[in-house]
Amino acid sequence: MSAVHNEQTKLLATAVNNVAVAFAVIGFVTPITAMSFGIASAPALQSATAFFVVIWLCAAIGLHWIGRRVLRSIRP
Repeated sequence: MSAVHNEQTKLLATAVNNVAVAFAVIGFVTPITAMSFGIASAPALQSATAFFVVIWLCAAIGLHWIGRRVLRSIRP
């Protein structure tokens, strides 16, 4: 039973971490890349844009942390 629990726990942690990566790409990598390439629809570098980038990045870090916490329930 323990092996099944461990695999399900790893699967859950991986899913949460994948969502964290998506948040980082959507909220952090994409706006910075769009601004660096000079795309017309890219957000201007303003305090509001920086605020939302930080919020997305913090959400990604928080989700990654949750994924790491889930892994602590793995049984030997």
